[in-house]
Amino acid sequence: MSVQVKIPAVGESISSGIVSVWHKKSGEQVKKGDPLFTLETDKVSTEIVAEADGVLRTKANEGQEVKIGEVVAEIEESAAPAAADQKKEPAPPVAAAAERGQPESPRSSGATELSPAVRRIVEEEKLDASKISGTGKGGRITKGDALAAAQNRAAAGPEEMQATAVVETLEAVESLASPAKDGRVVRKRMSPLRRKIAQQLVMAQNTAAILTTFNECDMSEVQALRAYAQEQFTKKNGVKLGLMSFFVKATVEALKAVPVINGRIEGDDFIQNNFYDIGVAVGTERGLVVPVVRDADKKSFAELERDIADYAKKAREGKLKIEELQGGTFTISNGGVYGSLMATPILNPPQSGILGMHKIMERPIAVKGAVMVRPMMYLALSYDHRLIDGKEAVTFLIKVKEGIEKPKTLPIDF
Repeated sequence: MSVQVKIPAVGESISSGIVSVWHKKSGEQVKKGDPLFTLETDKVSTEIVAEADGVLRTKANEGQEVKIGEVVAEIEESAAPAAADQKKEPAPPVAAAAERGQPESPRSSGATELSPAVRRIVEEEKLDASKISGTGKGGRITKGDALAAAQNRAAAGPEEMQATAVVETLEAVESLASPAKDGRVVRKRMSPLRRKIAQQLVMAQNTAAILTTFNECDMSEVQALRAYAQEQFTKKNGVKLGLMSFFVKATVEALKAVPVINGRIEGDDFIQNNFYDIGVAVGTERGLVVPVVRDADKKSFAELERDIADYAKKAREGKLKIEELQGGTFTISNGGVYGSLMATPILNPPQSGILGMHKIMERPIAVKGAVMVRPMMYLALSYDHRLIDGKEAVTFLIKVKEGIEKPKTLPIDF
């Protein structure tokens, strides 16, 4: 008896996806709950697990686009790898080499020992696992090892890069065309997530009248309050007190003061949202995603920090659910973690506003007639000028600035 492995429905608007990486190979024994493959869609990446014990028989290749409901594999419940059958098959080159006393290829022996996260990086970056030095327990390759290997290859010399490009082109499943003979160009199909991001950004630019206004805020008081409360907060809640929870709270207060920014245009109508589901942009290896913190106005600082940390972890591991990315009313993006001093964020449709945070940098400023050095951050609000006027945008930013510079005016609960 066999169990069909079908592509599950992962969201109302999603009709297809791509089999990004098989975590189990065809003919391999699997157990119920084992991750079989990663399904990458235009919104999220989801690990599909086995629903029964048995031997996996795959029907779809890595990189293949599949429809919702399509059968991509079968699990033969009564089957088991037969040693006798395996002996009848011709010995693979690695086995033959071992019989001759030659060392077995680390690439073959170690491939099945890679974790799903590491395997995904190795497959996408086309790395040779046998050449990666593992720092994990028993010499296992960690995610950090794989990322470091990818970065080191990017910094390789021209000759090595040229050879690598040629090998990648021959092996890449998603390659659409061969590179130039000198290896200077490689054409690869964009992932569904990256294509969706591109479509959303172009749509935002083409459908909204985006304007950005700037302000700056002094981070001294927030930094002092965090330093004072950090130890007790962490001990009590099991999570660190970060900057983002302050900005979420300040943003909610600003949205209450200027409610139009918490609305959206729908056709010829204006929809006013009287709830505060704040999207927090998270950068991942696969692209930018925006999970939503629900009812941010009703949550404590600790709850906000837990939600944000949990979403960031899920995003990096590709485990965000589609419902966790939908329904936000406003977005906060922190380019400062990458060192950005100033930028103009693009709206996240159909929202009408997005707040950009930036790098904290010590700068001389005038304080009551004296020049003082303070930790300063530039703030940027991009908004839909069809709905929001300059006065409202400036008022919003000033309200955020006041909340950050005087954090005790926020609903502090620690």
